[in-house]
Amino acid sequence: MKIVFMGTPDFAVASLNALLEAGFDIVGVITAPDKPAGRGQKINESAVKQYAVAKGLKILQPVKLKDPEFIEELRSLKADLQIVVAFRMLPEIVWNMPSKGTINLHGSLLPQYRGAAPINWAIINGEKESGVSTFFLKQEIDTGDILFTVRVEIDEQDTAGDLHDKLMNIGADLLVKTVKAIESGEYKEIPQDKTGEKVLKTAPKIFREDCQIDWNQPVMKIYNHIRGLSPYPAAFCIFQDKTLKIYKAEAEQAVHQLEPGSFQTDHKTTLKFACPDGFISVKELQLEGKKKMKIDEFLRGVRL
Repeated sequence: MKIVFMGTPDFAVASLNALLEAGFDIVGVITAPDKPAGRGQKINESAVKQYAVAKGLKILQPVKLKDPEFIEELRSLKADLQIVVAFRMLPEIVWNMPSKGTINLHGSLLPQYRGAAPINWAIINGEKESGVSTFFLKQEIDTGDILFTVRVEIDEQDTAGDLHDKLMNIGADLLVKTVKAIESGEYKEIPQDKTGEKVLKTAPKIFREDCQIDWNQPVMKIYNHIRGLSPYPAAFCIFQDKTLKIYKAEAEQAVHQLEPGSFQTDHKTTLKFACPDGFISVKELQLEGKKKMKIDEFLRGVRL
């Protein structure tokens, strides 16, 4: 079975590696075009491209997925199956091309958390479990028939980064299982509208305004917000006229009369922000213009 793999970030590399190690024939890798990044505008290659180059795989980097030249080159690969992991939305001419279809690995228990940021939103919303799903692509995003799922527990201290790493590795194994099932023809498709889910939560793309902390919210909601955006793009507040990103924190429920957003510090190891029902005690942070640091290092270097 000839396979074309589509993906861009680290999350997708684990899946591509697992497929190669399982002996599947990857005839092409589609990934994002190189782009300049950072102050020096150095050309940045996607994690998937770097891995594919190291493995000697054929790489395509279309700017537009409907480009006739790209479509022709993709067609020439004669793939039986296409696999999408953390890529972009495909036009029908692409996902409908292979005889066995196109499957996607998604970082949630579908139909919950359809969208671009399922890992972040699961933690922001305080979920106790998440998971990965494989499904066949169709027109509407993340709505195709489900093939397999694996559930994963979310620990109370897990950040989006922690959950990302759990799902990345479990998802890679699930993808291998899924491809083997498709190859043998031994699988069952479950329509998402028949999964019994009544209230569907979505996972839209996260913008800067989604990242700002509202100190008037309950302490556990703020705690989940910080975890769900760590390490990227990071929750932030405005602190002494500068942007302060918070990567790690602890929630303390307490009764007090302090103004939400006001802070307390011992100038050594503690910096706490007040919420209506408690405090957020900051453990790792980054002040605008400074590097990321632990709270004790931060307090040694600033006057509050």
